[in-house]
Amino acid sequence: MTTKDKQGGGSDAAAQTAAPEPPAGGFKGWLRRAPKRYFIDAMSQMALGLFASLLIGLIMQQVFSLVTWEPLQQLADLISSVTAASSPVVGAAIGVAVAVGLKVKPLVIYSAAAVGAMGYSVNVDGVSAGPVGAFIAVIIAAELAQLVVGKTKLDIILVPSVALISGGAAALLIGPTMAVFMRWLGETVNTMTTLQPFWMGIGVSAVMSFTLFSPLSSAALSIMLGLSGLAAGAATAGCCASMIGFAACSFRENRWGGALAQGLGTSMLQVGNAVRHPIILVPSTLAAAIVGPISTLVFRMENIAYGAGMGTSGLVGNITTWATMSGTRSGPVLLLQIIILHFILPAVLSLAISELMRKKGWIKQGWMKLGDI
Repeated sequence: MTTKDKQGGGSDAAAQTAAPEPPAGGFKGWLRRAPKRYFIDAMSQMALGLFASLLIGLIMQQVFSLVTWEPLQQLADLISSVTAASSPVVGAAIGVAVAVGLKVKPLVIYSAAAVGAMGYSVNVDGVSAGPVGAFIAVIIAAELAQLVVGKTKLDIILVPSVALISGGAAALLIGPTMAVFMRWLGETVNTMTTLQPFWMGIGVSAVMSFTLFSPLSSAALSIMLGLSGLAAGAATAGCCASMIGFAACSFRENRWGGALAQGLGTSMLQVGNAVRHPIILVPSTLAAAIVGPISTLVFRMENIAYGAGMGTSGLVGNITTWATMSGTRSGPVLLLQIIILHFILPAVLSLAISELMRKKGWIKQGWMKLGDI
């Protein structure tokens, strides 16, 4: 190997291990980027970590409950135990997802699995930090560990050590306190929805509809707040209104591929279009404001936090609604109510509003066109 080759190889190795250059603009530049980095990029990825562990576990539990084949029971029990809400595996999945969202080096991502598990499961004075603790611990650990990547020849020891120590300290000192605050805020929303089901039904549903559409994670927000009961039911209705609403409104532009992508995937696909034409938000948001109080006052729908922010994405919100309420009313009645509230009403209302706005010239053909579907 020539000297040039050796130098080139050394340069490649250095490029792979060296820490990235500090962002331009110093502290002020970091401050401008922080909201997007932590509350959009990291939180959006956090939702994927939740889906890949806790939420998919909830779905499989419902599927397995319909299957009585004995040889499958052991697998069902294993999946249920590993993906349970109390399992640190959920925290590990959150940790990896958040680290990926922060775009840190691979060794930092691997370390974030242990940090996420610690942050999720730490318990101080009877308060479990949960997803909030995992999120905070991993952000602090990942940022500090990223600072030492490539600085010495001891990355394999130094990077995980920095991540575990800083993440563990954050989990103990910050996680439970933030969890208590988020829980208090969520309990306030839950209580207010019970006391004022009409107005809170409108508010919770409309806000969650917009949040689901936005780059923020409605699933992570719902879980962090611990929404439950009528509030979680209204949140589910709002998420469904956003997803099914955009699927119906944009059907003429996107046909079945776009309808399925938005209705069973996410309305976030419309983010770029809404930045250019914010008025396209109106039909689904108004539909959410209508179905919210119908959920709280007429159907009295309830859900749990883990499904409330998912809506029709993978049918998670619908499945958790069924699981939550299946013991309170007959199966056929509950199924009909879910179909009406989560699918039919959002589609009909959003489509009617959008067609009226198209006739008025407020929404034009092509404004909701997605990329290749």
